Amino acid sequence: MKKKFKCEIDCADCAAKVEAAIKKVEGVSDASVNFLTQKFMLEADEDRYDEILKAAIAAGKKAEDEFEVEL
Repeated sequence: MKKKFKCEIDCADCAAKVEAAIKKVEGVSDASVNFLTQKFMLEADEDRYDEILKAAIAAGKKAEDEFEVEL
């Protein structure tokens, strides 16, 4: 399952750092964080999507404190 979310990220460098951290989360098939559009896309297994989404957001916040996702 692939979903897009509105997010808040301060710069392109931060977006790249957050994206790399999220892609390391177990269960994430693909992810992207776009600074220009302020969008976060997560592709993960549909059965565990909510659990993986929470882990992905936590990993993103750990990589960059300013990363916020509007659910």
